[in-house]
Amino acid sequence: MTKEIELTTEQEKLVDEQVEALMRGVVEVVPEEAFRKKIEKSVRTGKPLNIKLGMDPSAPDVHIGHTVVLQKLRQFQEYGHHIQLLIGDFTGKVGDPTGKSETRKVLTDEQVKQNAQTYVEQYGKVLNMEKTEVLYNSHWLGELKFDEVLKLAGQMTVARMLEREDFSKRYKSGQPISVHEFFYPLMQGYDSVAMETDIEVGGTDQTFNLLMGRQLQDAYGKEKQVMLTLPLIEGLDGVRKMSKSLNNYIGIDEAPNEIFGKSMSIPDELMAKYFKLATDVSMDEIASLEQV
Repeated sequence: MTKEIELTTEQEKLVDEQVEALMRGVVEVVPEEAFRKKIEKSVRTGKPLNIKLGMDPSAPDVHIGHTVVLQKLRQFQEYGHHIQLLIGDFTGKVGDPTGKSETRKVLTDEQVKQNAQTYVEQYGKVLNMEKTEVLYNSHWLGELKFDEVLKLAGQMTVARMLEREDFSKRYKSGQPISVHEFFYPLMQGYDSVAMETDIEVGGTDQTFNLLMGRQLQDAYGKEKQVMLTLPLIEGLDGVRKMSKSLNNYIGIDEAPNEIFGKSMSIPDELMAKYFKLATDVSMDEIASLEQV
């Protein structure tokens, strides 16, 4: 086994700086020790990490809630890491069952295509899209043969799937669960296999799906990714998560006056959280603002 070269003092400082900055606002890192080791390896070798964010184009508009994970991607990007922005044009036809009490309607190819284009355009308000790799999972999921699909399905048990809160509730209440919904986390996890992802970022509601990426990478002989989750931000009502369907959102593509007006209605007690998660204002400055 090749012995790793020890980091210089300057490299150690750079690792410490990255770890501290990238942990801002993070709820959970799994496993935490592997997160630092991946940063150390990147600094030692000069090779950027592959940082994945998967988004299904199920709705055409991006709001401030979405920018929480985008801000984290931009932080990684500013440290020179490689951003893998995955548009789930294949998984989007199924729809993420997370938090859903019923089977979602399947989107048409045209709906997926239109929504995906809107996402890419609006993400450019936060990310440097010239340095962002945009991928579509139909390129590999659409090419799987049936025996390969069976191999993929064999990596997960029904009992494990039913541990998911949304599936568990629907099963216990007698509500239908379509078999294809079980494939959603498998497909999302397989994306990480195909993309050789080092770190996957997502909201806390995506924990099950993000862990699936680790499990499948291991099953397929790949180095396991690190899962990094961020909180869901409450909307303008101050209670429920920001959502267009709840009409408590701030769309990033809205007119400036509209964005300003909506921002003024954010409850005072949430201001620090908004600053922390949706802006790049320094933590010292946020702490000062909290004392006012």
